[in-house]
Amino acid sequence: MPAQTSQNVLRADARQNRERILTAAREAYALHGIDVPMATIARRAGVGVATLYRRFPTRAALVSESFAEQLAHCVAALYEGLEDPDPWRGFCSVIEQVCLMQATERGFTQAFLAQFPEHTEYAEYAEERTRAEQALARLVGRAKASGQLRQDFDVNDIILVVLANCGATTGAGEEAAAASRRLVAYLLQSFRAGPAAGPGPLPSPVQLDLDRIHGR
Repeated sequence: MPAQTSQNVLRADARQNRERILTAAREAYALHGIDVPMATIARRAGVGVATLYRRFPTRAALVSESFAEQLAHCVAALYEGLEDPDPWRGFCSVIEQVCLMQATERGFTQAFLAQFPEHTEYAEYAEERTRAEQALARLVGRAKASGQLRQDFDVNDIILVVLANCGATTGAGEEAAAASRRLVAYLLQSFRAGPAAGPGPLPSPVQLDLDRIHGR
């Protein structure tokens, strides 16, 4: 085999291993939280522990890379919401996008809610999340100042929204996204302040398999 072809094969194998590791990590975090042992993730990915550590030398590096795309999506949604000339529309858009992503990428919930240890290896991820939290606080303050978001809404209520959405989508299978949209529509109606033009139509009801949800 020519040297160039051999190198291409090695690079392709490395990319495949990396993707398997990241997929396995997201699945494991969804089931067990971000403290799941690295060895467990390696087994789930079908690679050796040494291979995992060559690509992700620390737990923080693996957590950060596993959810880099999702975190970037959240940050982009936040800044788009802040730039929207209608503060209420911007607020609703962020809640809808974050909850929909949560419904389709369950592992992100664990990372989003996690309190990272005070350790330098988590600094970059923690700083990014802190910036996102600050942007979220500005988004909420802006919506309240416009008189469209009820004044007793607290930025920490976003955590309640995330937890409620997680509960609504757990076990919903293919209907998770639809369940999330309907729940969020209800919640946003309850967050609206002042005289409203009337609630808009809700997304279609969701037919859920209760046996699957209860593991029967």
